[in-house]
Amino acid sequence: MARKTRHVLLLILCAAACCAAFLAQSGQAQALKTIKIKILDARTARPFTPSNFLVRINHQETVHADWVRINDDGSAKLTVPEDAVDVSIQATYDSATEFYVNCDSAREKRNPVQHWYAVSTILAEGIVAPNGCGKMTETPHPGEFVFFARKENWREQMRDYSPQ
Repeated sequence: MARKTRHVLLLILCAAACCAAFLAQSGQAQALKTIKIKILDARTARPFTPSNFLVRINHQETVHADWVRINDDGSAKLTVPEDAVDVSIQATYDSATEFYVNCDSAREKRNPVQHWYAVSTILAEGIVAPNGCGKMTETPHPGEFVFFARKENWREQMRDYSPQ
């Protein structure tokens, strides 16, 4: 009877160890899909805190603001699902009613397009989006996406409010 109890106990311990190993791997997989976002002023390269970040993945139009947790310093933690291949990020201000101009598309005056960045590259090397609004640069770190932004100038604001 004691031998049978030991075998059952050993079996339970082995099962618990396997479950713990599986949960640890699941936690690591989730951590691999966590991206640090830094938004910097295009002219000064100083970080600032937006109202919100709007995230799109895999060239879909669905916006996922709930995947982002903004830190006090303006940086943010973005957790994307395992199937995320590409990501596009925008920031808002004035209680999320206005959009910052992403400087990776600032030179496209008429119709700025969304730029998409590979999640695998961000995780492996880090990415700094081009700064078409100024001369400031930044060095990326693995797992980090850095982009430059600015508020709309008066011409862009007038274009947005003028009748088509």
